[in-house]
Amino acid sequence: MPPTDFLLPESALDAFQVLIVPGRGNSGDGHWKTHLEARLRRARRVLQAYWYRPQLDAWAGRIGACARQATRPVLVVAHSFGCLATVAAVANHRAPIAGVLLVAPADPARFAIGDDRLGETLPVPATLVLSRNDPWLEAAHARRLAVRWGAQAVDAGHAGHINVDSGHGPWPEAQTLLLRLAAAVARRSAVVAFTINNPGRKSWPSPTTSPN
Repeated sequence: MPPTDFLLPESALDAFQVLIVPGRGNSGDGHWKTHLEARLRRARRVLQAYWYRPQLDAWAGRIGACARQATRPVLVVAHSFGCLATVAAVANHRAPIAGVLLVAPADPARFAIGDDRLGETLPVPATLVLSRNDPWLEAAHARRLAVRWGAQAVDAGHAGHINVDSGHGPWPEAQTLLLRLAAAVARRSAVVAFTINNPGRKSWPSPTTSPN
């Protein structure tokens, strides 16, 4: 796993709205995404109409709709097909998302998704966690996607699909990676840095205002 430099305190995540984006079939009580969602004060799961018939544009549109309802900068934690939908939400639907954590993306070809539907370099900080023995995406392909999207690649080793079947119920590394992503977003955005450093402030500065 990556080094813990530039980690923010756990409370810093209160400055964000965290959207949890599962893959096909949603995630049960034992999944690490469910544990993470329960741990964070400002986490919300993005619910899809048809969990077993994932459709890229419909899922991306739902992610975008949830992001537009947020009153804080949005971080997305996505898994499997949810990663593809998140990338499409940022690249094609212009969803107001500040940073993305993409864990074990699914292979777009399995869902007949062409490269042209997933954009190029993402305009926000991104981390892509890959597994060397992921049955849903070869590690080499995952690395190519990380390069294409401009995401930091994190090698989780032989971790399967990073789900309950591969032994990833509680997975504390998810929060560590999320905090590192939040730090990257804060370094890029003065407004986010301000909200992190002023946790007691009841009102939030406008994105068009430079905080003092």
